[in-house]
Amino acid sequence: MPVRRIVPNVQSTALPQSVEFYGELGLEEVMNHGWIITLASPGNPAVQLSVMTEDRTAPVAPDLSIEVEDVDAAYAAMLERGAEIVHPLTDEEWGVRRFFVRDPNGRVVNVLGHR
Repeated sequence: MPVRRIVPNVQSTALPQSVEFYGELGLEEVMNHGWIITLASPGNPAVQLSVMTEDRTAPVAPDLSIEVEDVDAAYAAMLERGAEIVHPLTDEEWGVRRFFVRDPNGRVVNVLGHR
């Protein structure tokens, strides 16, 4: 199951200040939904960091996001494994299909694919 990218998600109560802070480290805004802002390296756009207040369509904010080539196969594998699904497989209005699963350390992972 090919992985396209992994993005850490940082919860924040100060989104503008966070964007400014990470901007000073060389990251630029590439996505802004108001509640989540994704920053990327201009020279290597797959290097990303998301800063979020909350997740507007899920019960919890994920700790990290993993973009996979086949999100349906990943979902089936996690169900087969008996992993805790925190948020069901969902098609989101911003063009991703995703689910949340809890890893063995208790971290919530947003597994997604672009439609």
